[in-house]
Amino acid sequence: MVKRIVIIGAAGRDFHNFNTVYRDNPNYKVVAFTAAQIPDIAGRRYPADLAGSLYPEGIPIVEQSELAELIKNENIDECIFSYSDVHYHDVMNLSALVNAAGASFTLLSPKATMIKSEKPVIAICAVRTGCGKSQTVRKIIEILNEKGLKAVAIRHPMPYGNLSEQKVQRFATIEDLEKHSCTIEEMEEYEPHIVCGNVIYAGVDYEAILRAAENDPDGCDVILWDGGNNDFSFYTPDLMVTVVDPLRPGHEVSYYPGEVSLRTADVVVINKIDSADYKDIITVRENIRSVNPKATVIDAVSALTIDDISAIHGKRVLVVEDGPTLTHGEMKIGAGVVAAQRFGATELIDPRPYAVGKLKETFQIYPEIGTVLPAMGYSDEQIKDLAATIDACECDSVIIGTPIDLKRVIDINKPCVKVDYKLQEIGQPNLEMVIGDFVKKIK
Repeated sequence: MVKRIVIIGAAGRDFHNFNTVYRDNPNYKVVAFTAAQIPDIAGRRYPADLAGSLYPEGIPIVEQSELAELIKNENIDECIFSYSDVHYHDVMNLSALVNAAGASFTLLSPKATMIKSEKPVIAICAVRTGCGKSQTVRKIIEILNEKGLKAVAIRHPMPYGNLSEQKVQRFATIEDLEKHSCTIEEMEEYEPHIVCGNVIYAGVDYEAILRAAENDPDGCDVILWDGGNNDFSFYTPDLMVTVVDPLRPGHEVSYYPGEVSLRTADVVVINKIDSADYKDIITVRENIRSVNPKATVIDAVSALTIDDISAIHGKRVLVVEDGPTLTHGEMKIGAGVVAAQRFGATELIDPRPYAVGKLKETFQIYPEIGTVLPAMGYSDEQIKDLAATIDACECDSVIIGTPIDLKRVIDINKPCVKVDYKLQEIGQPNLEMVIGDFVKKIK
């Protein structure tokens, strides 16, 4: 009997789970995907050219709020939970909703969904959004380059546009961001790699993406998985690195699937050591030891650099931070706030009284964000609202704490200062030692 299923997702892991487990499997009928976390991604269809021969009309994507009704009306047998950075309480609440509506609730394992590469793979994951995965990836690529190896990065999916056109994407120049009509959220992940001279792939079909990356025209010796949220790798890793955040102690063992990434890590990087309380660092260390005592633990900071201290010192500043880190990542501060505190800003201006349109809605959905502005830009409308909110704010200057040059995307009518950050290890062991051992094994 064919099982009727719904894949519960957020335009990323859900599509990968479908592609690897269900796409060509006649024992299942995927009735729908649901959409959560990301604004304005419901109402689309997973297109027929990606869905395969069993789905000539594609598959609808509906709001997660319609899930219980969908289960009952469509006689759904099983729901596959397929998005990340979710508190255990919320996962089980959703499980209860699914079970009460009459369906089973399933979490697919890494083994069931990972693809094997022809190249060595280093996977970099995290226990929460905003821990510092991407700067860790860039640091590891830098080390590999110094050892004469060409690394190609593959980023966790963010397909918010035309899914057929986004099947396989390659980014090597700033112009590629425009070519692929990237959102601010996508640019925040791709642009720092491009600026460093790295090639990065992303898209929808991650087996096709992997094969393209393995055969990149500029060469490829090692695949670097640049994880999103706190998801585990789409590819079977030869070395697994997981980043944890002592500014959110305890989250490493209370969010799904971040604890999976922690338990399967060969190396754990405790980032932001310089910004965290000692007792919180100890809590994180003890949690690492309790679930993964064999892991190598590296201490690190996200070292800040800014281009103009005078734009911060003695100024009333508006801080713009990475959007997802503040929303479903639940962080209260980012690099911009740290820079404001460290370099002598007199006041952080609260953006909420000035927020307009979609940004106003974001603050209503995530009231805990506080006195920082999330750089939301999933759509043209959100980007316009972001620009209008910044323009309206009564401040002396704007601190841009996002990983991109926001001034390239929107016009800002105030003095701006950009905050950059790189991973910097403290003492030993360090990534140089870890990657050195890895290189010896693969050569």
